[in-house]
Amino acid sequence: MQAQSISTVEKMASQGYARRFSDTVASLKIQQQALSLAIKNKNKEDEVICYSYLALTQRRLLHLKEFLHYADTAYYLSQNINKIRAKAYAAGAMGSLKSYIDDKPQALEYSLEAYKLFSKIKAHDQCAKIASDISYLFSPASPPKVEKYAREAMVHAAKSGDAESELYARLAFGSFLTDKLETGGIADWEAAIDFFKETVSLAEKKSDQIVSKSNIGIAYINLADLYTKSPQPIDEKAFLKNLEKATAIAKKYNVKIIYRSAIGLQGYYFTQKGDYIKAELLFIDGINYQKSLPYTDNYLLATFYSSLKDVSVKRKDFQAYYGYDTLYAKYNQLKYNESTQSKLQNAEARYESSKKAERIKQLELENELQQKNKLLGYAIAGVLLIGLIFMFRSYYYRQRYYQNREDFLKQEQANSDLKVQLMEKETIENLSARLSLERRLLRSQMDPHFIFNALGNIQSMILQKDTIPAVSYLNKFAKLTRQVLEQSRKETISLEEEINTLKNYIELQQLRLNNGFDYVIECDDAVETDVLIPPLLIQPFVENAVEHGLKPQENNVRGRIEIYFKEDETGQSLICTIKDNGIGLAASGKLKINDAHQSLSTTITEERLTKMQKENPDAGFTVKERDPETDGQGCIVIINIPILQ
Repeated sequence: MQAQSISTVEKMASQGYARRFSDTVASLKIQQQALSLAIKNKNKEDEVICYSYLALTQRRLLHLKEFLHYADTAYYLSQNINKIRAKAYAAGAMGSLKSYIDDKPQALEYSLEAYKLFSKIKAHDQCAKIASDISYLFSPASPPKVEKYAREAMVHAAKSGDAESELYARLAFGSFLTDKLETGGIADWEAAIDFFKETVSLAEKKSDQIVSKSNIGIAYINLADLYTKSPQPIDEKAFLKNLEKATAIAKKYNVKIIYRSAIGLQGYYFTQKGDYIKAELLFIDGINYQKSLPYTDNYLLATFYSSLKDVSVKRKDFQAYYGYDTLYAKYNQLKYNESTQSKLQNAEARYESSKKAERIKQLELENELQQKNKLLGYAIAGVLLIGLIFMFRSYYYRQRYYQNREDFLKQEQANSDLKVQLMEKETIENLSARLSLERRLLRSQMDPHFIFNALGNIQSMILQKDTIPAVSYLNKFAKLTRQVLEQSRKETISLEEEINTLKNYIELQQLRLNNGFDYVIECDDAVETDVLIPPLLIQPFVENAVEHGLKPQENNVRGRIEIYFKEDETGQSLICTIKDNGIGLAASGKLKINDAHQSLSTTITEERLTKMQKENPDAGFTVKERDPETDGQGCIVIINIPILQ
């Protein structure tokens, strides 16, 4: 699908929205003019887009009531038109509203809908911003999804060529890198530092193209904050330089959160350093600046007075502490009152939004019912008219009709009885075949030789008084047995469950063979571990690799099994590749001539995959030798596993 062109009205609304920071009055005026023009032209798509921009502007102004009105209007108008761009804007506005009123599940649902729609029309600038917001919404519950959407935001921003979108996306990815530092080392810290240096450099070069100046300040704040997390001695010069730049932006554009963060970081740094006088002056300067503004930020003042209390304690100036504590208690109470009021407003907004949605659905159902009743009335009138026309012929055909109907019902009853008998027979046969296959599958998974060897090893450990290894071995064996029993009764399991079962089985084989081989299980980045697949397909091939490949191997060779998962090009199948460095197919075939043990696992697995080919033609597996010259000695098994819904 090609990128859709932008109408004159949308450009006008976008230009008005871009002035929301510099001139709020002009911003709203231009957007209202664009809305009036859309209504005059009777263009519902432009009308929805204008309402969406007005909603986002009201969020900037912290006007919750107007924000709710415009977002709801945009979304429900969009449901009556078939325009992807309008639906995308409306869903984005609703996602922003739900995020604002702390309804994260709904925010995610609407934002993902908007992201999908904008992706269809290749609106890369919008995709970059919404993917960034989705990344924040998934934090901290799902780090993989945080990374996924942050990276996608970066890709869309690069394609858009829009400096503001690029900075927005880089801040989201930078947030992900910063979160990684909790478990990372110096290399992760250096990578995050380099990334934010590039980000502030981009912001400085393209500052004229970036409307949201607060994002530039956030970039400086994040870079300065990273210096405080340094595993090395802090670079004070770089730290203070970035905070000075952030403070300058905060004062110039009146961005409260940037100013608060900059002053707080500097004060905290000098407090930790022991320079209490400088820290106290910074906090007092922040208080004086805030009091000079035409409005009062109680949260900011409470934070500064709390910091001054900490400095007073460290200086042992308890008289100053008492004064600061009195003021802190005052503004903290005011902050608490504001927070409570905000929560009540958010709760009320959530209630109003859900009530409006229910009312609109009810009206839609009523309209649909009225339409059906209208059509039903026409149908009844038509039937009555036809009945009057053909009434005089009814008596003759009535007797004939009942006789034919009676014959037909008898025949239909006979056919139904026959179908029921056939279905019962087929159901019993299918159930019998399925139970037989399940029993054979269970036997193939829990090979008697493997069970006897496992129990023998446990007995040997107990006799040798190796209690801890015996208990570990027994726990793994019990867990594997339970997993196989449970999964053999299931139609599908997740890839994660299959991998856990494979790990238990391989670790038992390692213990049985005195830890004589290594293994690795890896998934491609594109593979989701919660995809559903048929159970117990892979273990028989791992068993063959151990028994017929690694076990006969010479003692001086360290065995290794490698298992890799990736999706095929269609995304409908999972490709599992199993490699071993055993003796290979030819040598294994010679040894099997004298081996009385016959494993049915591969045969049963082949039968299962053959049955799946009716719905998944690509299902199956191949076994081949590894090329000794390029890939080393051993065997490769490639299994094409269908992904089930």
